[in-house]
Amino acid sequence: MSDPPAAPSMDTVLPCDPAASLLLRPRREAFEYGLLPIPKLVSTDPMQTIAPLRQKLSARSSNNRIDSASLADALQLPIDHAKLILDTLSSVLYSDEHHSVSTRADHVDSVGADVRDVILFLYIQSYKKLLPRPHKDLAAVADVWPSMSAFDGYLSDLSPFKLVRSNSRRFIPYQADEEAHQLSYLQKHLGNMISLLAEPSEGEGEESQVLTIENFEHLGLLIQIDCKESDGISLGQAAPFFTNSDRDMLAVSVPVAQVHDWLQQNIISAQEHILGRVSGKESESSNSSDQDIAMSNASITSAKTAKGFKDPCFIEGISKSSLVKQSTDLKGSSVKVLNCHDSLIYILAPMSYATIYGCSDATIVLGAVGKAVRVEHCERVHVVVAAKRICIANCRECIFFLGVNQRPLFVGDNHKLQVAPYNTFYSRLEEHLAEVGIEANINKWDEPLVLGVVDPHDSLSHPVGVSDFQAESAAHVDPDQFTNFLIPNCFGGEPTGSTKGNPFPLPDAYMKSQQRNIHNLEEIKQTLRSAPLVENKKRELSGALHVYFKDWLCSSGNVRQLYCLQGD
Repeated sequence: MSDPPAAPSMDTVLPCDPAASLLLRPRREAFEYGLLPIPKLVSTDPMQTIAPLRQKLSARSSNNRIDSASLADALQLPIDHAKLILDTLSSVLYSDEHHSVSTRADHVDSVGADVRDVILFLYIQSYKKLLPRPHKDLAAVADVWPSMSAFDGYLSDLSPFKLVRSNSRRFIPYQADEEAHQLSYLQKHLGNMISLLAEPSEGEGEESQVLTIENFEHLGLLIQIDCKESDGISLGQAAPFFTNSDRDMLAVSVPVAQVHDWLQQNIISAQEHILGRVSGKESESSNSSDQDIAMSNASITSAKTAKGFKDPCFIEGISKSSLVKQSTDLKGSSVKVLNCHDSLIYILAPMSYATIYGCSDATIVLGAVGKAVRVEHCERVHVVVAAKRICIANCRECIFFLGVNQRPLFVGDNHKLQVAPYNTFYSRLEEHLAEVGIEANINKWDEPLVLGVVDPHDSLSHPVGVSDFQAESAAHVDPDQFTNFLIPNCFGGEPTGSTKGNPFPLPDAYMKSQQRNIHNLEEIKQTLRSAPLVENKKRELSGALHVYFKDWLCSSGNVRQLYCLQGD
């Protein structure tokens, strides 16, 4: 394995004044993109499982780092699952400066992962998601979501589609509700997590355990600091007992009880802050802006709670329209596309994370996503995305055109999905790929990794043994049906950027099919040009072609692109 990363730097950013306004928040990325439905990792008593496992991992590590082979041996898992754990962990780590984040996607295993991060990552696999609450105005949104299709009759009683269709539309918990739920989980398990990072000192028993600043910083996988006075504050910089620490003081340690008390106090303060925020918003009129309440059609928002701290950009409720967003339109590094229907959505920008949830009959193009994409509860959606990794859960009749550096993950109750290689480009695509670290010469679109049907992290309980059923994988799009997807220049003027074509090489079968289609088109054009037709026959032929073209535009849904061009 490669050398371990340097210890976190404590002197690059001014510490946050402990007396200043400081807010502790859960790192939502770990809970939204870091949970894996591998039953063997999920335990009702994680401490009982993880505590002895820590010794095994430490014994198998080199310089406190562990690779997939050693992890598979310690957990008694298939090597593919061990690699998946490391890949997923690398996508949710708390700092871009961390060694395994900045490395190439195909080199994650050679770098390995820090045992302390692995321990915390395995611990949170016990997390249960929050049960969504109904929309406040079901009647207003019932006409947006399509009615049940004939396919519903084949879904099991445990299908997420049946569980949510009683409310006519799929919902996710509000932002503040999820954050409060995650804080409650951290509050309950904080003592265990700290003890897993603690080291013994002089004396006996748990009372003698201490925590060094280096170990303390690893809690940053799950906890982040929102400080109004500074950007990018780490836990070590915010904690009063490590104030003004630097690399020469990494050996400085404090009692576990002191660390636990400080974090608990800040969690309680954060919960009170969220409660006040939700209460204030619920008392506002329905016309007020609220990123935590489901938004109206064509709603786009992002929130900034403190200096340098940004919540995701939300795109919600787009219906029967087109939307184009580029880098200057996004205020954060994460995007959530929620409950959009019968629309074309282009997000042509570099991002860290992206979520597509509850969409139907839409085409969604994501520019370059450097860490993780999650697509969940979608129907008849075409997704075109370049990303390091993607997880697809509980979707049906969707097609994914993928440029991905890691194996696409399929989990849950998926049906009739198709995958194909990446099929588009825009002028700044290669620039965005380089910015987030995606390698265009690596595309594992056709190497799916399929896990169980039931997600053990779901808020709903499931019968024992149901998770053993094999989930459905995805079929390959027939090369003869594969076409390039053309993104209109909706920004006006000459496009800026150097990308002139699809940067992801096409497999031979798809390349030959594409070349054959181009050749056939040229032959048809030449035949039409040279056809000995009189003027009125040419007009009849032209009219017939226009009629067939209009029919194809409507039946394929591509007519929406013309509306987009017309609107701009």
